[in-house]
Amino acid sequence: MSSYRRTVRLRPEGDGTTTVTQEVVYVLDAPLVGWLLRAPARRHLGAVRAEDRPPWWGPPDVLDAPAWAALGGLLALAMVVGYLGTLLTQTITYSAKEFHNGTGAEGVALAAVRCDILLALGLITIADRRGRRLVALGGTAIGCVLTALGALAPSLAWLAASQVVARGFVTAATIAAGVLAAEIMPKGARAWALGIGAMSGAIGAGVAVAALPVAGIDRRAWRLLYVGALAWLAMVAVARSHLPESGRFVHRQHVPEPTSVRRARLMLLASANFLLQVFVTPSSEFQNEYLRRARHFSPSRIALFTFVTVLPGAIGIVAGGRLADTHGRRQVAVVAVGGAALGAVIAYSIGGWPMWLAAATAALTGAAVTPALTVYGPELFATAGRGRANGLLTAAGRAGAIVGLLLVGWISQSHNRFGLAFAVIAIGPIGLIVLIVRAFPETAHRSLEELNPVDQPADRGGESLR
Repeated sequence: MSSYRRTVRLRPEGDGTTTVTQEVVYVLDAPLVGWLLRAPARRHLGAVRAEDRPPWWGPPDVLDAPAWAALGGLLALAMVVGYLGTLLTQTITYSAKEFHNGTGAEGVALAAVRCDILLALGLITIADRRGRRLVALGGTAIGCVLTALGALAPSLAWLAASQVVARGFVTAATIAAGVLAAEIMPKGARAWALGIGAMSGAIGAGVAVAALPVAGIDRRAWRLLYVGALAWLAMVAVARSHLPESGRFVHRQHVPEPTSVRRARLMLLASANFLLQVFVTPSSEFQNEYLRRARHFSPSRIALFTFVTVLPGAIGIVAGGRLADTHGRRQVAVVAVGGAALGAVIAYSIGGWPMWLAAATAALTGAAVTPALTVYGPELFATAGRGRANGLLTAAGRAGAIVGLLLVGWISQSHNRFGLAFAVIAIGPIGLIVLIVRAFPETAHRSLEELNPVDQPADRGGESLR
């Protein structure tokens, strides 16, 4: 808040009782997100409570004014990235139809697009040298322009190639924004902030889903959704005016992290990312193809299915982020991964209302994976190499995604059974659960400097950073 005043008045009634009234006058100072907080803040601040606990709708830890400003900018960027990142997934079944390609070709195209990480790895090193803000904003803006070029693609191969370049910039921006969020947020709200960011990204993806019926107007109408990427440049401009640079980057200690610690953590999280994306990426990428081919859904019905089944994910993201910050990452991650895998396998195996219910259950539990597991990437590496390390973790996830996409594309086309394909790749989530239980550390309630002692301020008067 930029200002706050609470006045309590007592008025004796003359009958032995006293009337107590309070007046609370305040001004919220949360750029871009203040309008969302207005109604719940009014209700919370106007109530009289015996407890002093954060409200359920807010962060588990206290955010100062710069943190709220940064959160607003990051949520704006997340919305743009959400649209750009889901566009190919939502439209590939229609572009493949125009180009007369089958699910096998779709699987190859979706797998090839994961090569964007090669470009992203080069770009993300800039975040460790020049700053997270530059890569987050610049990568998103360039990604908007390059994504729009997909509207000119003459074949599925050309479309995939154009999106490899576009997604390279978008992926680098996503990594930089995640690192920036973890470095700015207090230790008790890192998972919550990443979860809220994922929900904002889901809103951007929802815009792509809402526009999906446009693809049914004409065989070539899917191209209009790519042109729409240019409109998101306005949101990038809004984020630019609010997003600061990370204080930890500005004041980082130029001390190398011990190689053995970095490599051990890198291998652990890289293995986890690989196992997760073997399953998660195909389950989202092939959904529209499954609904169109196996269940004969129209574009409008696919959009309705996506909205209805994904909406519970908003609950999972918020609840998962809060629980990961208050009760620990590992417990939340195990439940989230297991629930998402089981729900998705069932949804790809049956039809009717049980399919809708299984997909909604997968979204509800699986949404908590983002705040519970994604936060480990920024947390377990020192400031000087945090961006590069998270780029390598993303590369491991891309490798898992490629394996999963190729397997599902081949099995579903050879046996004409999506359920069988997803039952096979469910080995990924099972292995991840074992890894979490046996090897993952608990990082909740610990500052980045505690987790990475090399970042501790020098004894010679170094400034302490939150």
